[in-house]
Amino acid sequence: MKKLLILLFGILFIFSSCLKNAEKENPAPSLPEGNQAISLLGEALYSSQPSEGDLEKYDSAKLEYESNSGSADALIWYGRRTAYLGKYREAIKIYTEGINKFPEDARMYRHRGHRYISIREFDNAIQDFEHAVTLIQGKENEIEPDGRPNARNIPVSTLHGNIWYHLGLAYYLKNDMENALKAYQNDILTAQNDDNLASATHWLYMILRRLGREEEANKVLEPIHADMDIIENMAYHKLCLFYKREIPLDFLTDPEFSSIMNDAVAYGLGNWYFYNGSRDKAKEIFEKILSTKSWASFGFIAAEVDFARDFKQ
Repeated sequence: MKKLLILLFGILFIFSSCLKNAEKENPAPSLPEGNQAISLLGEALYSSQPSEGDLEKYDSAKLEYESNSGSADALIWYGRRTAYLGKYREAIKIYTEGINKFPEDARMYRHRGHRYISIREFDNAIQDFEHAVTLIQGKENEIEPDGRPNARNIPVSTLHGNIWYHLGLAYYLKNDMENALKAYQNDILTAQNDDNLASATHWLYMILRRLGREEEANKVLEPIHADMDIIENMAYHKLCLFYKREIPLDFLTDPEFSSIMNDAVAYGLGNWYFYNGSRDKAKEIFEKILSTKSWASFGFIAAEVDFARDFKQ
């Protein structure tokens, strides 16, 4: 028996040595210095130079956390201000520290999951948001303060809504439309204002069209109307009205409107062409989105996912 154990340990030692040597000869690929992510098209993604204002707010948030490291709020803002600089991997480390300190605080998973989406780690994002869902069960919803306030300085999103919204997005990016649909159906139940309703409806409509359920897709548009009190999500609102055929395609492609069109709206339009069978036009719009530098926006990431899956040669 002793000889057998010695033999087994010897085999394990030789195997371990060979494995270590193989790792030395073929080390795991590492990201270039300063690189935040590798796109699904194989491109290294770097963040642009942050503004002086964002740097000042980051310095302030960092000092606040260093002087009050036991505060979950201070850690959240330190992570958010870090992410606003484009330092998504550093922000993920901060939120991981937050999870270790405050494991029952759903906000830590909500914000870390968001940044996992930014760096294209969708499975990690889903895992974080699914756990966040368990942490908010039976708890009262709360308004989530804005890092970059809107023109009316009225926060329009909530913790529960953001968890469901981003979970739905992560599933969508994985092309898991059934789970994406369930998440946005829960998201819309948390809607407390017209902005929430417009954004959730937009994603629900796109998902149902991708699933080939056009009748259901049209039905979810019924609460959308032209006189809604939209504070932030004007573009999503306009897209929903376009889906309802209450505004023409020419409006979305008009130079005056398209000049303020963000990536999410451009993606919505490209996606509309895609599920209506105009693949060449969809490809053209996706390529236009991918030619910009806003690689962390959700519209860009969605266009990248679709392009990699459906158009990459």
